[in-house]
Amino acid sequence: MREVDLYPPVKQFLSQQGYEVKGEVRDCDVIAVRRDEPMVVVELKLAFNLTVVLQAVDRLQISDTVYIGIPTGLAVLKRNRKKAVKLVRMLGLGLLEIDPSARIGAVDVLCDPGVYKPRKVKRRADRLLGEFMHLVGDPNIGGSTARRGIMTAYRQKAIAIATYLADHDATKAAVIAQALPEPKTRAILYDNAYGWFDRLGKGIYDLSPRGKSELPQWSQPDDPVE
Repeated sequence: MREVDLYPPVKQFLSQQGYEVKGEVRDCDVIAVRRDEPMVVVELKLAFNLTVVLQAVDRLQISDTVYIGIPTGLAVLKRNRKKAVKLVRMLGLGLLEIDPSARIGAVDVLCDPGVYKPRKVKRRADRLLGEFMHLVGDPNIGGSTARRGIMTAYRQKAIAIATYLADHDATKAAVIAQALPEPKTRAILYDNAYGWFDRLGKGIYDLSPRGKSELPQWSQPDDPVE
């Protein structure tokens, strides 16, 4: 397939909407004009990558109505269709998926150009800020994944409980909660998310063999951040 194979379906698609369409006008693959409306610019590409996006963004200096036209079946759209469309929309661009193999050609408008303002999800923002505020210190290095995993505020609380049990042996949950203090002690012991605790009786817990084995790994940071 060549980029020129994408042109006939796009021209037909726009012509049916009343546009006068011409190809290769001053380095633009497709230009479409309808009465006194802003011109439509379409960049035809066989791949969807950063180079294509940057070229389309550059065309926004010419018109606010710029589309990227790509063939159907691209692997990147099969894997990340929603994210690709979201990126294009955030940049104020449009995206056309073109099937030149169809008998009369087929063009699917995945999104139109326009101002994009993503909807904020307050619950996600609150959870993120809550994790930030409850995380003690700065135990993780940004951009990396520690060998043993990422330290979370919940894991820090579990470590504190496990450390207490390592020093005091079997203890009632109420005593541990008062000693740390950690209001969620009972829930953390009961949930036993990491398999670190053994329940010996009603409200009495001790460090499990797994806890004894893994606790030292979490007691020292991989690469502490100053």
